[in-house]
Amino acid sequence: MLYFTKKEKVLIKKLNTPAKIQDFLNKLKFNFEEDGETLKSPILILRERRAHCLEAAILGAYILSRHDFPPLVVHLETTKHDIDHCIAPFKINDHWGALSKTNHAVLRYREPVYKNIRELVMSYFHEYFLDNGAKTLRRYSRPLNLNVFEDGWPTHRQDLWGIDEELDKIKHYEIVPQKALKNLRKADNIEIKAGKVKAD
Repeated sequence: MLYFTKKEKVLIKKLNTPAKIQDFLNKLKFNFEEDGETLKSPILILRERRAHCLEAAILGAYILSRHDFPPLVVHLETTKHDIDHCIAPFKINDHWGALSKTNHAVLRYREPVYKNIRELVMSYFHEYFLDNGAKTLRRYSRPLNLNVFEDGWPTHRQDLWGIDEELDKIKHYEIVPQKALKNLRKADNIEIKAGKVKAD
């Protein structure tokens, strides 16, 4: 097990609002997993300054937990033709928002203005599409509280595959009614063009 340095503890303390945490996540380079799949712990992400969406959600959830929020992660599941996404939801004044890291321009931070998790998730629906415009978001998980895992997960040297496995097993909810699937309108050309804006 590793230990946070004094400098890392000071940084975590300074990131005391969801907006500040999101700004920090935005500055991390995107982890394209060029040397193989990873699911790094918060301490390793802080040191390597690189994360993909689930790693960033886990880091964001952990930092939120240091400021009296529960450390939650939600899995957004797509069709087999697209890539799933993960967010770290948080609740302020009875409304939900989310931390989110992505290489794309639109599947990012959400302000805490949503009444429940479904409403929050649906804010991602119309912007989640393939290069041909087909909308692909289909299901979302109930929030996974990372406190269910044994102490020490934030500072593990090993990949946190147990979190990934639990997100696969946890209850998921359908987003699109079956009758609506065949009539989903594709994103138009200007939306597709905007969707191609990338950070890295």
